[in-house]
Amino acid sequence: MGSKSSELHPHLHETQIEGSQIYKGKLLDVRRDRVRLPDGQEGTREYIVHQGAVVVIPITDAGKLMLVRQFRYPLGEVFVEFPAGKIDPGEDILTTGQREFLEETGHVANEWRYLGVMHPCVGYSNERIEIFLARDIEHKSEQQLDHGEFVDVLEMELDEAIAAVRAGEITDSKTITGLMWAEKVLRSDW
Repeated sequence: MGSKSSELHPHLHETQIEGSQIYKGKLLDVRRDRVRLPDGQEGTREYIVHQGAVVVIPITDAGKLMLVRQFRYPLGEVFVEFPAGKIDPGEDILTTGQREFLEETGHVANEWRYLGVMHPCVGYSNERIEIFLARDIEHKSEQQLDHGEFVDVLEMELDEAIAAVRAGEITDSKTITGLMWAEKVLRSDW
């Protein structure tokens, strides 16, 4: 672990002394490391290693946002989110975005723009979510959902989606971040 920011701020950097894998499942790879803290003391860090994901911010020709609604078991609730999914090993991130968009919505986009990356849970995971904007959208086929996946597709106006965040109806972090990007694109022509 480490990055350019660690080099710029060495007084905050922690170094691994010893690492161990606590659990390895289909999705989760849980680790526990002993680390050397900046003050020379030792500490323990537990975290999840994640292969990364892509979120797609689809904007229709009518200027609406295309979202999905699905049940999320860990919280026992239905969430409204932008289409997203895990990056397969060795897969290009644009390919992931295109695949997930087609699988979850049955649509393709002819225009793709990379916007950036977010880290949704920096306190306990190395997960990164790559962010793409998709435009010039066409219906291609029926949804191609994974086994056990059930997803509704919906469209919302930007103001409606922002109001849903304010009302606590959209709480997914990648979607809230995506809405910030969508607002900049739709209102400021980013």
